[in-house]
Amino acid sequence: NAEYMGSYTVNQAYMGMRGITGIVSETSLLDENEGIRFRGYSIPDCCDLLPTASNGEEPLPEGMLWLLMTGEIPTAAEVAQLSGELAERAANIPQYVFDLIDAYPKEMHPMSQLSAAVLALQTESKFAANYREGVHKSTYWKYFLEDSLDLIARVPHVAARIFRNVFRDRDHSCSAGDPSLDWSANFARMLGWQDPKFDELMRLYLTIHADHEGGNVSAHATRLVASALSDPYLSFSAGMNGLAGPLHGLANQEVLRWTKKMYDELDGNVTAEAIEKYCWDTLNGGNVIPGFGHAVLKKTDPRYMAQRAFALKHMEGDPLVGVVATCYDVVPRVLTEQGKANNPWPNVDAHSGVLLCHYGLSEEDFYTVLFGVSRAIGVCANITMERICMLPIERPKSIT
Repeated sequence: NAEYMGSYTVNQAYMGMRGITGIVSETSLLDENEGIRFRGYSIPDCCDLLPTASNGEEPLPEGMLWLLMTGEIPTAAEVAQLSGELAERAANIPQYVFDLIDAYPKEMHPMSQLSAAVLALQTESKFAANYREGVHKSTYWKYFLEDSLDLIARVPHVAARIFRNVFRDRDHSCSAGDPSLDWSANFARMLGWQDPKFDELMRLYLTIHADHEGGNVSAHATRLVASALSDPYLSFSAGMNGLAGPLHGLANQEVLRWTKKMYDELDGNVTAEAIEKYCWDTLNGGNVIPGFGHAVLKKTDPRYMAQRAFALKHMEGDPLVGVVATCYDVVPRVLTEQGKANNPWPNVDAHSGVLLCHYGLSEEDFYTVLFGVSRAIGVCANITMERICMLPIERPKSIT
């Protein structure tokens, strides 16, 4: 028997299908009041329950991967085993992939490089190879899982190569990283950072950006392409093209640029009163204040709060962190008074840029690549689940 999931309006069809429920996503759910829940666990739950590094306090993204794939909180031993497996899977990246990345012009946006490099990795797809051999459809998920783990293992190496080419004059002296470390810390080494606190930020960042239910652009684009039985490499590349959009993943760099510009134009006089006036000048000039509001959330994004807690713990005295803290008090009041924002509260993008900048990663054009490295965890878990359920190709009906 058919069960109705709701009634929808013509306006919703024209306005981006907001509020129309049409996707099943096992990995996470976005509640407008509580924020994101990963397999039923909130951001604070995950920060408390997921295993940490032996010398750290932040959750390990490998634990998030385990949770999204299985629905279970892993043990520290299980996460350590998974870290080792990812390091092993990353050891066999074909040299031609790095040669291709090295051939990209420096001016090519890092997100374009990431998407193209993932496509180059597609020759390694175990699903594509076995599909050509005619394996039974009930086993497709096994090869999707294999490709997903390979992709998650390799994408930090690809991202680090892009970073070193574009922002470090092709210096690859640290490209080997340290495979004995966890996934995040090894990524930090390949980028060129040796600071244990930066390792901790990477662990937190890569965990909380992993998934955001099924309807956001990067998750939905990945899912849509995978529904055609395009392998995880093709599907993830499509998702990254969506993440590169200014209204999706590119927002994090826009926030940092706006914050820096405000700081400079106010000559460092970033009092609550000065920031409030600057916000009104921004709005009255026909521009938006980036980093505030969300398509679904009606309260402050819990991912923002997790990053805020990290900043208050580790970054006392940082001027840009101070600006963000003041904006947390000022901007919602301004947007509420303006009366146009359904949600005046900060989202995840309002904080991530200044945290990265604090540790010297100030290259804003790379921020969305970091987002993409994290998002690989969620979307790959999602499309693997869809193959387990043997879901059909997506084909919603359209009308004129």
